[in-house]
Amino acid sequence: MPNNMQQPTQDNTQNHEYFDVIIVGAGLSGIGAAVHLQQDSPNKTYAIVEGREAIGGTWDLFRYPGIRSDSDMYTLGYNFKPWTSSEGIANGKDIREYISSTAKEHNIDSNIRFGHKVIHSSWSSKTARWTVEILLTATGETRFYDCNFLLCCTGYYNYDHGYEPKFSGSEDFKGDIIHPQKWDENYDYSDKKVVVIGSGATAVTLVPAMTDKAKHVTMLQRSPSYVMSLPQDDPMVNLLRKLFPETWVYRITRTRNIALTSLMYKFCQTFPNAARGLMQRIMKKEVGDDFDMKHFTPSYNPWDERLCAVPDGDLFEALRAGTASIVTDHIDHFTETGIQLKSGESLEADIIITATGLDVELFGKMTMSVDGKAFNANEKMVYRGVLLEDLPNAGMVFGYTNASWTLKADLITEWMCRLLNHMDATGKKIVIPKNMDPTIAHKPFVDMQSGYVQRALKKAPLQGSKLPWKLYQNYALDLVTLRFGKVNDKTLDFSNPQ
Repeated sequence: MPNNMQQPTQDNTQNHEYFDVIIVGAGLSGIGAAVHLQQDSPNKTYAIVEGREAIGGTWDLFRYPGIRSDSDMYTLGYNFKPWTSSEGIANGKDIREYISSTAKEHNIDSNIRFGHKVIHSSWSSKTARWTVEILLTATGETRFYDCNFLLCCTGYYNYDHGYEPKFSGSEDFKGDIIHPQKWDENYDYSDKKVVVIGSGATAVTLVPAMTDKAKHVTMLQRSPSYVMSLPQDDPMVNLLRKLFPETWVYRITRTRNIALTSLMYKFCQTFPNAARGLMQRIMKKEVGDDFDMKHFTPSYNPWDERLCAVPDGDLFEALRAGTASIVTDHIDHFTETGIQLKSGESLEADIIITATGLDVELFGKMTMSVDGKAFNANEKMVYRGVLLEDLPNAGMVFGYTNASWTLKADLITEWMCRLLNHMDATGKKIVIPKNMDPTIAHKPFVDMQSGYVQRALKKAPLQGSKLPWKLYQNYALDLVTLRFGKVNDKTLDFSNPQ
């Protein structure tokens, strides 16, 4: 049995279980972090505390029709575990099984404490420990764990509910109003007229998926998004699988996709007008000459918001077939039978789905304090996208906004393990990022125009105007700095308890 699978030690003075590292969240990031910890820092004991009763995070919570990744699985997958399915854009069930199988293969299951919701974490400089207050969701009891290092892998949204703007007259509607985050897998929408409010990844997924049973599905958007078709079956991957081992195929495809995504992003940022024209031509070819392109003509530049991917153009196919349609307008109010638009048009509906986004909430609603004083993350900068300014021994995993989440998550947890190993080698128990450069200006954590991002900025930490506080959303740069860069630069203050 490896060292990190041993039983936690007992703190006799406080009767708290102690672990070297506590990981908050058993989703894609949390399971990946545990694997890296076992592989790179095998002497560390750890536990994963998960508020729900299942592995998978996002991919276990969301069960709406068609739920799938919005990134290809060759980059959304872990760097240590090949994605072997033939589908590059995976459905939620397959992603959930991928995460669960990873946990089983690496014997992580026994280290997960389900139904353990973190309420508050308090740091003591005297003991160099975090005390983590846990609510046991099944009984309502409170439990405490201690650890030396805390890693937040909770994602960026509220698991209890999604973002639902208030719509005038919603109480008058006689049908069902459903947010995708609360979708019941047994819900029957057969032969129903469905209106999906939204234009992001969730709406783009729901609309074609629901045409299998619904009478008609309408996507009602206030403003259009950029929607791009991606092939489910990659000819290059199929060829490579005939020639090379699966690990080689994964590495080659992953490298290619990272490069293509990076080049696409840089092209869009550098030549926005050319990128807009190219995307418009591609979308026009997908929907046909008779389609009104106002529904696919966003007011913003490409990559000011994330692009929406549709596997094999399923949304475009539904539009051409007439089983789905798009309306671009503003909602005036709900009626008994549907939605009245500001243009004067009305939409009949039996079901209204509010794919209006996520309620952003960092750190899983956990509050933090340092030596008895409340710590406000939204007042602090993030060091290399991992640690928080003036916060001891605590990291966070937040992926890319312009590429797959897991690319950054892997790099963050690899770097964290290097940091822990360095602290062991030098006999230090405490590390705190401190900004000693008065010329560094504070900037928003994420530079995107998406609604959920803008709603998050008041709650999110900050970034700085230059390294090591600046976030570049650049995998190649992060690969160099996080995998190979120093973990003992002058910004980090290492010490021991007094």
